[in-house]
Amino acid sequence: MHAPFVVAHLSPDMQRFATLDQRLLAAVRPIRILPTVAWPASVEERLIAEFGAGRLSLPDIRYAPPDLSAARHELDAIEAEAGEGHPIADYLKRTAESWRVAADLLDAVGTEGVTAASVSLYGRPGDAIPGSNRSNLDAARYFVDLADELGADLDTEDATGNIQAEDLRRDMAQSLDAFFAPGTISVEVDPELTAKAAAGATRIRLRGGARFTEYDRHQLLAHEAFVHSLTALNGREQPVLASLARTSPRVTATQEGLAVFAELMSGAIDISRLKRISLRILAIDMALNGADFVDVFRFFRDCGQNVADSFHSAQRVFRGVPLTGGSAFAKDNVYLTGLLAVHTFFRWALRQRRLDLLRNLFAGKLALHDVMSLEAHFISGEIAAPRYLPPWMQHVHGLAGKLAFSLFVNHIHMAGVQAEEISLGL
Repeated sequence: MHAPFVVAHLSPDMQRFATLDQRLLAAVRPIRILPTVAWPASVEERLIAEFGAGRLSLPDIRYAPPDLSAARHELDAIEAEAGEGHPIADYLKRTAESWRVAADLLDAVGTEGVTAASVSLYGRPGDAIPGSNRSNLDAARYFVDLADELGADLDTEDATGNIQAEDLRRDMAQSLDAFFAPGTISVEVDPELTAKAAAGATRIRLRGGARFTEYDRHQLLAHEAFVHSLTALNGREQPVLASLARTSPRVTATQEGLAVFAELMSGAIDISRLKRISLRILAIDMALNGADFVDVFRFFRDCGQNVADSFHSAQRVFRGVPLTGGSAFAKDNVYLTGLLAVHTFFRWALRQRRLDLLRNLFAGKLALHDVMSLEAHFISGEIAAPRYLPPWMQHVHGLAGKLAFSLFVNHIHMAGVQAEEISLGL
């Protein structure tokens, strides 16, 4: 039996959806993609030392697939009970289906079956960019080539990191206390974390032992705190869809794209960051085409990353899959394709003078499609407007100026630029 979930002043339909949404949240609690496919930091440290000494071999990584049979059964029931023809029913069904694919992924953890499920959730590097005849792979190659032309030296960038994790923790905690309220979001150093940082609604973790750059400091605030944590906190304010506080698999591309877009809008991204994101997409494509873990590690080394970062980057591509080639964990595909989709959406909304849609994007863990399909429920108040907005979204004129400029320059053809170069003797 499910305990009734009651919110005052909701219509019977909204109350039914709220109850289904609470059941959805409870059902997916054991579906934890990244913790299940992650490699222990202690194992990584030993392997990085071996790789640094030139002992390159395929690691032996074991995974423990969770039992998700009960979750699957409940997801099926929620989808059946949601009904048809209502925007919130459609939201619940789309969300339940994406969690079912995530369950498929975890059922297959450690096997090549992870590849198809992760591609279903996150896309493939060769997929076309919406509204373009170019692919995500084309975009990745463009940014890598541009970074190389500009002399982005990743090894040098890595070596400049001189901010210790504990110092960054204190600095970020002060910034977050000032922006939200003291104690709203804690910042912790986690020696077992494999990523540089990870964010939840009330906690941000930093990798112990890592050294951070000034760009890292600004990027982590813009990306982790003022998007991932902020949207989770706003999601907790929702009267009907409490699931908007948690990132469902189907919204990952929008959430990560929005977070990278936030870096762009707040001046917290540099060309080296774009190169790293792009190299991971090229590496996913390599792995899908047969490259093994050592091949991909060497690829990152050849592209200028140091041993530790090359290992971490290769590990991201092979999370949860065999290391022998032909398989990949495709999540890193979403950072660039999501960025391009979000950038396009922001420009479209500006052209339509619909800044309200942009603000609503921060009301929780939403996909771009959700902002449009659920618009009537934002207007009615059944979906609450965001309590918090990132600093760069609070300055509408500055945001509009940046996007308006990009809208205009898109109409300037490169042929005209080349003619101008000739006239200037360049």
